[in-house]
Amino acid sequence: MIEHRLIEKLLKVAARLANELTQETYDPVLIDSIVDFIKTYADRTHHGKEEDILFHELSGKRVGGNDLIVMNELIDEHKKAREKVKAIVDLNERYRNGNKEVVSQIKGIILWLANFYPVHIEKEDKEFFPKSEKYFSSVELEAMLEEFWTFDRNMIHEKYQSILTSIGGKLGASE
Repeated sequence: MIEHRLIEKLLKVAARLANELTQETYDPVLIDSIVDFIKTYADRTHHGKEEDILFHELSGKRVGGNDLIVMNELIDEHKKAREKVKAIVDLNERYRNGNKEVVSQIKGIILWLANFYPVHIEKEDKEFFPKSEKYFSSVELEAMLEEFWTFDRNMIHEKYQSILTSIGGKLGASE
């Protein structure tokens, strides 16, 4: 849940920037930074731990009906957020190719994300996470926490390996 606080802070800043956004003040590099934060930190790192570790571990438990419904809603919400971020990436590329009209669409999606995440986070913090703990022993919870730390440690290497691959691909390098 600590990660939620950082996501909330970024989205407040992003919403403020989006509210002030015009075609004249639009900065595609700033949008790239917001997208990178959401894709790497909020989605790949944070949602990755939820989906790849917590939800995976829960799939081996006898999860109660409503808890299972909420977990599936959260997974669907993660997918929806990914779709919105992908749309920003695509629109930002269109902006770079000369279509200034996409600024209002990008602004709308950023504001959508800024409104979506607090509701999503509240569902996790107040409803799902506290209830999901009952499915695990204290030993299992401790092991999962250790898995979260390992996941985080590996993320930095994954991110920068991806950057190297991307740069190498653009340069035609094979290594």
